[in-house]
Amino acid sequence: MLVEEVMTTDLVTCDAGASVRDASERMLRNRVGSVVVTNEGSPAGIATESDVLYAGYVTDDSLSQIPLRKAMSSPLVTVQPTKTLRVATDRMRTEEVKKLVVVDGMTPVGILTTGDIVNNYSAIRREVRDLAAEADGWSSRNRSIDE
Repeated sequence: MLVEEVMTTDLVTCDAGASVRDASERMLRNRVGSVVVTNEGSPAGIATESDVLYAGYVTDDSLSQIPLRKAMSSPLVTVQPTKTLRVATDRMRTEEVKKLVVVDGMTPVGILTTGDIVNNYSAIRREVRDLAAEADGWSSRNRSIDE
């Protein structure tokens, strides 16, 4: 199964010059756990709920006083839409992230989250089962040829 089959295409963005409060407002309004932070329209990082909590805790400042560029995670960890979910989940594990921004070249086209993977678990299992049955069919045919 490919990333593009399960990713979320509605990206919520926020300019790097905004405050952490602005990013929090966008997350709450859109009911998402992160915003892609942009700098002059290009993706520069990501701000997650955890980043917001951490920034508020360590600075002990009002969220409106904390610059988003100081709280965001960067560099941005990305994946291409044509990559397999296996490649994507391996990347999540090695980079220790729960979200990958999906990019086509340098253009963000979506986001893949652990929630997207969990929500598509049945379809993923069905594909694995179908692939295993297909592989078993091929090995049965090869045994017939060898005999």
